[in-house]
Amino acid sequence: MSEPDETGLNSAAEGTADKQRAIQSRQDQKDAAGQKEESKEPVQTGKQQKPVPPMPEQHLVKPGLEAAMELKPQFMAEGYHGSRKLDGKVAIVTGGDSGIGRAIAVLYAREGADVAIMYLNEHEDAKETKRCVEAEGARCVTISGDVKDMAFCKQAVEQVVRHFGKLDVLVNNAAFQEHAQSLMDLTEERFDETMRTNIYGYFHMVKAALPHLKRGAAIINNGSVTGLKGSKNLLDYSATKGAIHAFTMSLAANLLDQGIRVNAVAPGPVWTPLNPADQSPDKIKEFGKSTDMKRPAQPDEISPAFVFLASSVCSSYISGIVLPITGSVG
Repeated sequence: MSEPDETGLNSAAEGTADKQRAIQSRQDQKDAAGQKEESKEPVQTGKQQKPVPPMPEQHLVKPGLEAAMELKPQFMAEGYHGSRKLDGKVAIVTGGDSGIGRAIAVLYAREGADVAIMYLNEHEDAKETKRCVEAEGARCVTISGDVKDMAFCKQAVEQVVRHFGKLDVLVNNAAFQEHAQSLMDLTEERFDETMRTNIYGYFHMVKAALPHLKRGAAIINNGSVTGLKGSKNLLDYSATKGAIHAFTMSLAANLLDQGIRVNAVAPGPVWTPLNPADQSPDKIKEFGKSTDMKRPAQPDEISPAFVFLASSVCSSYISGIVLPITGSVG
């Protein structure tokens, strides 16, 4: 057996080293010439331009009326054409009076579903959402009440079933959010309000709806990027959203044999009444700027995901996922 040709091996190694130095040299020249800096401009990815920071410096009184917002959220999803993905279905959307809930209700109607909107006491917003749903050719009922109350949830679901004859889709969306600089600012009363609205409310609605849901039905929970990453000033809210994600996956496993799918959407910052009713005017001015897209989402950038997860035509093989729509890469 012959010995390796050391001269040849050394020559090949030197050639590779020369090649790597040449690559380095070219990159060094580009670095010295100055590379194009990362764009600081907010990213637009569709035909319709979305509002960008600075956002209006406005602080809303809770629970927050969309009608009172200086810059109205975009919820109509211009360019989205329905294709009867939810034809003949009946859906409940909690917190459906405004924001993401309103956008979901409109698209569900555009896809052929009748919609029941549940809300706290934002009557003006609920009336406008009902008008928009009916303009899509669907039927709509509005029900005012508090999802923290199990009796109300049960009565509301029964009212919907009496009115429409059935229930196919439940969207849990109603939420309470209030920032706090310190854990010490979170009183038992405040912590309880957040937990009972965001967690108990979802639990109550599922428990009330489940006896009426048949094989092929869908439950979609609205989570949050704060449930994935946390938020230093939304300690209790983030905790509820993390719990919602876990509840979603657990419930999906629990209901799988019944043919009922359960999924969640985890939005990043979205321009809805929830945030101006939480943050101060100086904070809301920069809302959404920390995302990779450097702007908040509009509700109609989130609502198509709820159509996708509600429709068995689109997602019959999907259950137990948390779909992030955060405006940031990854």
